[in-house]
Amino acid sequence: MAPGLFITLEGGDGSGKSTQSVLLEGWLVDDGRIVVHSREPGGTELGLELREIILHSRGYIAPRAEALLYAADRAHNVATIVRPSLARGEIVIQDRYLDSSVAYQGAGRVLDAVEVRDLSLWAAEGLLPDLTILLDLDVAAGRARLDADDKVFDRLEAEKDDFHTRVRDSFLALAAAEPERFLVVDATLPVDRIATIIRSRVSTLLAL
Repeated sequence: MAPGLFITLEGGDGSGKSTQSVLLEGWLVDDGRIVVHSREPGGTELGLELREIILHSRGYIAPRAEALLYAADRAHNVATIVRPSLARGEIVIQDRYLDSSVAYQGAGRVLDAVEVRDLSLWAAEGLLPDLTILLDLDVAAGRARLDADDKVFDRLEAEKDDFHTRVRDSFLALAAAEPERFLVVDATLPVDRIATIIRSRVSTLLAL
């Protein structure tokens, strides 16, 4: 059985991850591929409960507790969704993964980024994506997109601009450190153009 492919989408709020994941999934399915779509947090039933706690519960959550909750969600998602799907030779497309923890809890919450990454790798039993698509967008532009949608902000979206600037800078630093894993795309490009760039890179992986 051919090995599966694990693709994650990362980026700041409003960067278009959900749109591009749906477009990529549709393209792959049309090509006859079996695709599993997941997200963090919330890719499993347990994940949905953790998502509600992390993003929508009232009251303060200590940064380390927040990081641990994300790690718990990740461990369960990888064990019950991602690894079994990859073992069947399927393609997993996931909205956010460990790079989000490094960016949001590491840089955003000013925790030790190496510790946060190590925690995530332990939770995921060392699993890294075959491809991580980073949709890069200026913080102000991302906030404008959210405002235009009249979106009710969750706990992280409601943070101040300096928080989101640290997150963006962290994502770009992660991409620079692992250029073979990351594809950085300008999220201000037209949606169809972004989709074409992503398909080109994924096609290369499928040909291996």
